[in-house]
Amino acid sequence: MRALLLAVLAFCVTGWAAAQAPVDKPSAKKPAAVKKKEKAASALQWGELNAEQQRILAPLKSDWENLSLEQRRKWIGITKRYAAMKPLEQQRIQTRMQKWANLSPEQRAQARENYKRMAKASAEKRRKLREQWAKYQASLPPEQRQAIPAAAPAPSSPQ
Repeated sequence: MRALLLAVLAFCVTGWAAAQAPVDKPSAKKPAAVKKKEKAASALQWGELNAEQQRILAPLKSDWENLSLEQRRKWIGITKRYAAMKPLEQQRIQTRMQKWANLSPEQRAQARENYKRMAKASAEKRRKLREQWAKYQASLPPEQRQAIPAAAPAPSSPQ
């Protein structure tokens, strides 16, 4: 009986000592997905872009930290294709980045919403809107018409 009592007491003491031992936080592992996401986000910081990427994306520099990981990846993808673009396409990209950077957060949200709405529209509706826009532009005086940026060429096949 005395041996049993000593065994229970020893068990309790070791259990209490283990409960009082400091928990080693570094041994707690983060899920792989969290680690991967943190690594990817830190890999896409402005300072870690190469000089060419920073030059191309310069209009977005002030807003870079506010872009989502997906948006950053999209813009970095554009830098990879940039050298192969024609000079006119490069200029169009630069102009659009500058205009985007100058929009307020509310204007950007509205632009995203408009884009989503148009993407859902039928090809026929998009065609009609392009025709209406062309008629409107034609009705403007030449000096106002020149102020409107040239649009990207419309796709030749229906989407």
